[in-house]
Amino acid sequence: MAGVEEEMAAGEQALANLEYDKAYPHFEKATKLDAGNAWAWFGKAESALGMPKIEPDQIVGFYKKAIELDPKNPQFKEALGTLLVDMGRFNEAEQQYNQAAEADPENASQYWLGFAVEYATKAPIVMAQFLDDKTRDMIAAKGLNYALKALKLSREDAKRVLSTS
Repeated sequence: MAGVEEEMAAGEQALANLEYDKAYPHFEKATKLDAGNAWAWFGKAESALGMPKIEPDQIVGFYKKAIELDPKNPQFKEALGTLLVDMGRFNEAEQQYNQAAEADPENASQYWLGFAVEYATKAPIVMAQFLDDKTRDMIAAKGLNYALKALKLSREDAKRVLSTS
């Protein structure tokens, strides 16, 4: 019988080859062998993304379990944030990206820029039925505010820089 390390290694190898259906059972077994292994839960979530039969809310639960076990890991928070954006749960996604930035201040700009791009790209699609000029502007403003934050630019500095180019 394979142990946690073997299951994790097999799952990671299958995941690296984008063989989600082969990776998932290994991570699932790893979580059963060691329910306190945050990386096993993360692997389970990552492999479940490629399996249409697994509901997004279930995958959110896998990510949340990984975060509960390793609350300082920014990679877990960013991955959950990305899934939440895809699900149209923008406020929760924003929280996850901000928590990732807080957990990894050296790379905070990357998380903020990631949210800016994900939000500005996906919000118009999710909100298509409500998409008037005001909503379009609201989405653009939020994305732009996060991009400015990532670049460490105030609105005033951005206006000044853009007006000189």
